[in-house]
Amino acid sequence: MGKEEHQKRRWLLKDKVGEAKARLRQAFHKDKMKLFFTDLFFLLIACALGAYSVVAVLVPNGLTSGGLTGIVRILQRFIPLDFSIMFYGGSMIILLLVCLSMGFKEARKIALLAVLFPTVLFIFEQMPLLLLEEKDLILAAIFCGVFSGACSGIIFWRGYSFCGTDAIAKIIRKKWLPSVALSQILLFIDGAIIIGSAAIYGRNIALYALVTQVIFAKTVDYVMYGFETKIVKLEIITRHSAEITEYIMRQIDRGVTEVNVIGGYTKTTHKQLVTLCSPRESVLIKKFIAKTDKNAFVTVSHVGTVWGAGEGFRDIDVD
Repeated sequence: MGKEEHQKRRWLLKDKVGEAKARLRQAFHKDKMKLFFTDLFFLLIACALGAYSVVAVLVPNGLTSGGLTGIVRILQRFIPLDFSIMFYGGSMIILLLVCLSMGFKEARKIALLAVLFPTVLFIFEQMPLLLLEEKDLILAAIFCGVFSGACSGIIFWRGYSFCGTDAIAKIIRKKWLPSVALSQILLFIDGAIIIGSAAIYGRNIALYALVTQVIFAKTVDYVMYGFETKIVKLEIITRHSAEITEYIMRQIDRGVTEVNVIGGYTKTTHKQLVTLCSPRESVLIKKFIAKTDKNAFVTVSHVGTVWGAGEGFRDIDVD
């Protein structure tokens, strides 16, 4: 009788544990779906801003830019197709190249926007949208940079990325130039696109494209980190300090300070890395840490002023 009672209690405990696990899985799935739809809401806003910058500002004023947008603008001179159709084709080609060269896991990160943005772009093309009453290249270059920068800023803020020249840069770096920083490869690609635009649309249009790129980069930073921050401090507690230090120093080209820290509860010694960088660089570092050590503890704080001999910082002897 005692054995039967003990067996019943064991089965009852197993049932309760199974129910608890099922509730946890359900809650996790519910939270995951909630997060996805929240992301989708912001991504739709971002895609609407990006599509508006192309349909209502860039194309009507005969402008161009870097990235996949610039490539499509060059091809439009020779192929009489709508911008959205060509952009969709370019996104699918890049997505396929990423899948073949870097694997499905990497392709999955850009798959959503590879479909979503061209779809929103196609819808916007069917509407009579025009921002400026008459052609004004200066205003068009400025507002194109603002809208497209806000678009990318929101997308980066939600942890997603475009299926564009940044994906091409990753492929080139992995296959042929592993020792070259990703930012340098991307700068070269976008520069080549803008130079190509100069050959097709004229030097003035290419120079306006440079203005757009500068405003685009600034707007991305403002959307992600606010208007007051130019430098951020990252404090990283990790068990993979060597790999992360190597990445920050070699790829981001920033200095790193290492400090030994002891957990108050576990009394375990860990390495804490401290680095100062720009907001955009902090996003690149965060992505690398996410791939290298998912258990890392990272804090990001805004820095008002930095004096020192490091690149990008003010000299301490300057008034």
